[in-house]
Amino acid sequence: MKIMKILFITSLVCLFLGLAGAFGLYNWASRELPGFKKITDYRPPLVTTVYAKDNQVLGYFYKEKRFLVTLDQMSPWLPKAFLAAEDASFYEHDGVDLTAISRAFIANLRAGHTKQGGSTITQQIIKRLLLTPERSYKRKLKEAILAFRLENYLTKEEILTIYLNQIFLGAHSYGVEAAARTYFAKHAKDLTVAESAMLAGLPQAPSRYNPYRNWDLAKQRQRYVLQQLRAQNWITQAQYDDAMAEEITLQSMPDPSWHAGAYYLEEVRRWLIDQYGEDVVYEGGLNVTTACDLKHQVAAEKAVRRGLLNSAKRRGWLGPIENVSAGDVSRVLEEGPQDTDGIMEKDTPMKGWVSKVEKDKAYVRFGKYQGIIPLRAMWWVRKPDIRKSHEDVPNPSDARRVLKKGDVIWVTVSKAPDAPEGIWELDMEREPLVEGAMVSIKPETGEVLALVGGYSFHKSQFNRATQAHRQPGSAFKPIVYSTAIDNGFTPASIILDAPIVYANNEQGKLWRPENFEGTFEGPTLLRTALVKSKNLVTIRIAQKIGIRKIIERAKAMGIETDFPEDLSVALGSAVVTLMDLCEAYTAFARGGSYVKPRTVLSVTSAWGEEMFASAPEAVDAISPQTAYIMASLMKQVVQNGTGWRAKVLKRPIAGKTGTSNNEQDAWFMGYSPYLLTGVFVGFDELKPMGKWETGSRAASPIWVDYRKKVEADFPYQDFTQPPGIVMVRVDGATGKLASPSSKTEFFLPFKVGTEPTEMSTSGGSTGGGPGSADDLFKQTF
Repeated sequence: MKIMKILFITSLVCLFLGLAGAFGLYNWASRELPGFKKITDYRPPLVTTVYAKDNQVLGYFYKEKRFLVTLDQMSPWLPKAFLAAEDASFYEHDGVDLTAISRAFIANLRAGHTKQGGSTITQQIIKRLLLTPERSYKRKLKEAILAFRLENYLTKEEILTIYLNQIFLGAHSYGVEAAARTYFAKHAKDLTVAESAMLAGLPQAPSRYNPYRNWDLAKQRQRYVLQQLRAQNWITQAQYDDAMAEEITLQSMPDPSWHAGAYYLEEVRRWLIDQYGEDVVYEGGLNVTTACDLKHQVAAEKAVRRGLLNSAKRRGWLGPIENVSAGDVSRVLEEGPQDTDGIMEKDTPMKGWVSKVEKDKAYVRFGKYQGIIPLRAMWWVRKPDIRKSHEDVPNPSDARRVLKKGDVIWVTVSKAPDAPEGIWELDMEREPLVEGAMVSIKPETGEVLALVGGYSFHKSQFNRATQAHRQPGSAFKPIVYSTAIDNGFTPASIILDAPIVYANNEQGKLWRPENFEGTFEGPTLLRTALVKSKNLVTIRIAQKIGIRKIIERAKAMGIETDFPEDLSVALGSAVVTLMDLCEAYTAFARGGSYVKPRTVLSVTSAWGEEMFASAPEAVDAISPQTAYIMASLMKQVVQNGTGWRAKVLKRPIAGKTGTSNNEQDAWFMGYSPYLLTGVFVGFDELKPMGKWETGSRAASPIWVDYRKKVEADFPYQDFTQPPGIVMVRVDGATGKLASPSSKTEFFLPFKVGTEPTEMSTSGGSTGGGPGSADDLFKQTF
C-alpha cells in the first residue's frame, strides 16, 4: 500500500513537472511571436496588369509573378491535388498533424536523413510568411503554436486560398494562376486533373520537378499525386486512368509586355510610379486600363518604322553589317525567322547572309529560308550625300559592285514564293539612325489611342513623343495665325512677302529670315502665306501683333516651355514635345478648347477598389470661330500646300508641316474632328537630315501610312461651322470680293463683320485700301 502511495505521488510529481515543463517550453517558444496581421490582411506581391482599351493585355509589371485568384476561380481539381500531395487531413487537424509528424519522424529515422516532412499547409504558410528559414526546435515549436492560433483566426478555405496563391512553383511563377499560365498557357480555372497533379507535385522541389527541365521526374511526381488522389477517393479509377493517359502539352502563355505598345507601356509605368511609388506598381496587383487602341498602336508603330527605314535609304548605303564565312553563318541565321509567322511584315528588317552574287541579283539566306534581292531593289544603294536629292545620283548597274559573298545585311520580304520551299523575293534595307515619334489622340476625349517614341524600344527607351524637346518649325505657325485672326487680320489680309533684315543690338548680329524655297511673292494673302508656309509673311505678322501675344496664345493652348521674346518664336524656334504640340492642336480640332491627353483611364486595386478614374479635361483657349477659320485654312494646306500627301484619304483633313533650321526636325500635324495625329522625325543629336528631309517628305508619309489603316473605322465627318462665321468668295490677288475678272478665287471663312465688302477691280490691283500691301508695307518699314 505504501509502495502504491509512493508511486501515485511520484506520478503526480512527474505529471506536474511535465506540465510545468510543457508550460515553460510553451512560454519559451511563445516569446516575441509575430502577429497575424500579415496573414489575416493577406497582401502578397502581385502582378500589376496594364490593359489596352479593349481589355487586351498591354503588359505586366512585377517582382514576383503572381496573380491573385480565389478558390472559385480555380479548377476544382487543383486544391484537391495540392491537398492530396501536401496535407490530405487538412480539414481534420487544427493546424498541426501529430500523425503526420510521427510518420515523418519514423521515415526520417529509418533513412538516416530528412526524407519526409510533416508540416501541414497551415504550418507552411506560417513558415513562409511569418518566420525565418532557420532550422531549430524553437522555430518548429513557434511554427506549431502559430499554426494552431491561425486556425482559430481564419477559415480553412481562407488558409487554403492563401497557400495556393503564395506557393513558389518554379519558372519564376508564384501561385497556381501564374504557374498555370507558365506551364500550360491556361488559367487556373481551366486545368485538367492531370495538369493539376503536375502542378501539385512541384512545391517539394520546384526546380527538380520542373517539367521543362526534367520531364521524366515531373511525370513521376505527377503519378504520385494522382495515386494520392485515388487513395483518398477524390477521383475514380477511370479518372485516374484518363489522367495518366492524358498527353500534356507544355506551353507558356505569351507575355505581351514590351512588344506591341512598348513605348506606351513605359509611359504608363512612369506615370504609375509617379502616382503610387515603385512598391505599389511592382507588388500591388493593380489593374490599369489605358486608352491604347492596339489596332491604332500597331498601325502607328509599323508606319513609324517604315518611314524611318525609307528615310535611312534616302541617305544612301553604308555597307554591310559585317562579313562572315560560311562556317560562321549559323550565328546569323539563328537570329532570322524559323517559321513564316509575321515574315511578310515589311517594316521589320531581318538579318540575311549573302551566299552568292550575280550581276542582276544576290542570293540571300535568312533564318531557315532562301531569298533573292533583284538589282531593282538596290536602287537606293549609293554613296550618302545629304546635300543632294536621291534622284540626282545614278542607280547601281551591277549587284556585284554592291554586295559580295559573306555580307550580312538587313532585308525585308517583298514577295512570298509560290511553293513552301520556294525562293522569297527580298528588299535590301538599312537600319535607320534617324529617329521619330507619333502621337494619335481623340480630340473629343483626349484619349491617346497610339503612342510611338522611336524606331525600336529595345534599342532605346527614350520616348521622343514625350521626352524630346525639339523645334516645331512651321508646325508652330497655326498658333501665330490664330493670334493674328484675333488681332485684326483675316484670311484675306494682304501681307508683303519680301526680304527683311533685323538687327540684334545685344549680340551685334543681323538676322535675315528666309523662305524655305528662297523666293518671294510680294503682296500675299494670309491664307496663301499659311498654305505655302511663308516665313517672311509670318515674321511680319508677328511684328505687327507683337510676339508677347503669340507667346500668351501658345500658353493658353497648353504649351509650357521657355519662350524667348524674339520674333524667331513665330517660326517655331522655341522647343516643344510632340505630345505638347498635339495637345495644343486639339483646340483647333475641338472648336476652341484644348483637351489634356489621357493615357491612363482607370486604376483599381487587386481587390477591385477604384483608385483612379480619369475624365476628359478641357480648357478654353480660343473662340469657336477662330478654331473653325484655322481648320478651314489648314484644310487648304492639305489640298493646295505642303500637306498634299494627306489628300489620298479623300476626307476633310486639316494639317500643317514643320521643318526646323537646317532640316534638323521634321513634323506633320494633321487632324479631323474625330482624330488628331502628330509625327516627328529627327536625329537624337541635333544635326541636319538633308536638304529634302522636310515635314512634307519625311513626316507626312508616316502620318498617311498610319491613317490609311485606321480611317475607315470612323464615319466621314467635316468640321462644323459655328454661328458667327460667314463664307465669302475672295479674289486671290487682292483679298477683296471676287469679281468676274478674278483670275484666282478662294472660298474663305470670316468672322461676321470682318469679311471684305469691296469688289475687286480687273487686273488684280490691291487698290491701296486698308489692309492692302501698300498700307502694310508702310507700317512694317
